[in-house]
Amino acid sequence: MPANTQSARFDTLVAAHADDLFRFGCWLTGDREVAQDLVQETMIRAWRKIDQLRDPQAVKPWLLTTLRRENARRFERKRLDTVDIEDRHVADTDQVDAETLMLNGQIRVELAKLPRKYAEPLRMQAVLGCSIGEITSVLGISRSAAMTRVHRARQQLKERFSADCRLLAAG
Repeated sequence: MPANTQSARFDTLVAAHADDLFRFGCWLTGDREVAQDLVQETMIRAWRKIDQLRDPQAVKPWLLTTLRRENARRFERKRLDTVDIEDRHVADTDQVDAETLMLNGQIRVELAKLPRKYAEPLRMQAVLGCSIGEITSVLGISRSAAMTRVHRARQQLKERFSADCRLLAAG
């Protein structure tokens, strides 16, 4: 395929998903700079393999899967440094409503308690806006498994928050 045609196809198919890739990278890593690096690596791999993509509808799951694998590769390549918790600087959050921060924190804590097989599909749907079809492609599971896992994750979160509300009402 000529370079101009390949470049145009790459721009059309991949550039439209750069924001989603960045959000997914941020969610996976919790670090904007690392997420940017992951997106760049994903784009490089996509550029090299763009001729192998047969279905333009599959580009988003393909890219999300590639980014997910790139993230896994970075753990294979290096050991992460540990940081003493007392040395960490806590950002000033006066700009954000305290109640919103508390609720977001509770949601993150409860989501982190869920088994990964339930939490990951729910995050992909809620944070990235992925469809069930995209979740199945990225995670390599069946459609019914993806739907079940999202449903069970939501139910578990609902039960945990309902229990918290009952405790607050009783207290």
